Amino acid sequence: MSGTHFGFDTLKVRGGYNPRDHNYAVSVPIYQTASFELGDTDRVERLLRFDEEGYLYTRMGNPTVTVLEKRVAALDGGSGAIAVASGMAAITYTLFSVAEGGGRILTTPHLYGGTVDSFKRIYPRFGVGIDLVEDPNDPEAFRRGITPETRAIFIESISNPNATLLDIRQIANVAHENSIPLIVDNTFATPYLLNPLKHGADIVVYSATKALGGHGNVIGGVIVEGGTFDWANGKFPQFTEPHFLLRDDAGQERSFLELAPQSPFTLRVRLTYLIYFGAVLSPFDAYLLLQGIETLSERVQKQVATTEKIVRYLEKNEAVAWVSHPAAKESPYRDLAEKYFPKGAGSTFTFGFNGTDQQLDIFINSVKLFSYQANVGDSRSLIINPPKTTHGELTPEELDVAGIPPETIRLSLGLEDPNDLIADLAQAFTKASCEVA
Repeated sequence: MSGTHFGFDTLKVRGGYNPRDHNYAVSVPIYQTASFELGDTDRVERLLRFDEEGYLYTRMGNPTVTVLEKRVAALDGGSGAIAVASGMAAITYTLFSVAEGGGRILTTPHLYGGTVDSFKRIYPRFGVGIDLVEDPNDPEAFRRGITPETRAIFIESISNPNATLLDIRQIANVAHENSIPLIVDNTFATPYLLNPLKHGADIVVYSATKALGGHGNVIGGVIVEGGTFDWANGKFPQFTEPHFLLRDDAGQERSFLELAPQSPFTLRVRLTYLIYFGAVLSPFDAYLLLQGIETLSERVQKQVATTEKIVRYLEKNEAVAWVSHPAAKESPYRDLAEKYFPKGAGSTFTFGFNGTDQQLDIFINSVKLFSYQANVGDSRSLIINPPKTTHGELTPEELDVAGIPPETIRLSLGLEDPNDLIADLAQAFTKASCEVA
């Protein structure tokens, strides 16, 4: 159930799973075990040579997690995928794998605050440099930002928190002209709203914690490989050099590209960063994510419809200074939304509160349906003030470059009745205005 001839809604329910391989269980079983019986010494040798598919230890792989990996790969049209313990682990393992040994990553300031902070404080300690483009809206800015040490371009398909968009195809062309991959964080969009691989991306990463899981009950991440990038172009020797774990029956070491020509990236992440850094997704958490994915399109479709109603309401509200979502009437991203997001550009966005800092605090403290928390993509609607929370690691100058002024409020729309959500926002606006007055 991973073929491209099946539709999205079929794959999200059945992709990557055959009941015959799991004692005919209708629901994916939870293989809650640390290790697996090896059988005999001959079988161990076959497993270690990759002559036989199987499992040794859950830190390396687990049947429940494998179903999740295959399902997300099928939804994205990827050649392989690997699930890890968080979205940050997915980003870190991906970027370290391409840029280790002194490479650089070209990116934009329009990213999740934790990603920006890790780029600033952690990555340089591991020899990985970060460069920012001057103008993310200009694909040529990416071309100008590439250096001989650049090993990848990294972007978010829908940015956190302002829901800004980029011309993915044009940026992919720039990357490929320079023999480097385009890596896209597709967390806000999910494969239901956007398939970056179809627009030239080479690797897709997710915080599965968000809309993929969709219920705010699990932390996880997924890396999906497109299977078309040329890792043998001379810039990535780590994929073509012989590796000690990939010995054949004669004891000869093989490369990741030689052993897995369609998915060398995911295999290398598994056998280096996952098993040694150890950010392993548990079988139970994989099971929860699979449950969430089964209703992905229904959830996201309703959330997008609700978002458009909330955006229209906010645009007419005098207590709102601006709205940043591609569906907003004044959005500069409407053309890109039509090009890449015909089903809608997500359900997480920001608006500017037109009032004092005190009024903003009263407003957030007055909502009753919206939950004040740092997650997004939940079935419940969420609210937060990014400058002091999700992007609180950024300096005032960095917040300015990222387009996140002090009055910014982020909403993540859930599955509640949109009229109830509008009424909740209205009473909070009223309370904030009256209490200060």
